[in-house]
Amino acid sequence: MTEFYTYITKDKDRWDLISYKFYNDATLYENIIKANPNVEIKPVLNAGIKLKIPVIETPNEITSDLPPWRT
Repeated sequence: MTEFYTYITKDKDRWDLISYKFYNDATLYENIIKANPNVEIKPVLNAGIKLKIPVIETPNEITSDLPPWRT
């Protein structure tokens, strides 16, 4: 089951800026668009729109027991 944050848009909000605010990555905005199918997709959003922001898990960092590569 997907969890969501709730976010109310402010004047001049954009999908990519909201994505950066929640995910620290502006390119993940499609997750937010998909979670809000009733919201018109346009470059700048109107203020006062209630959005569902899916909680996405960040991948775990890959670690290795090998020594660092030397040149």
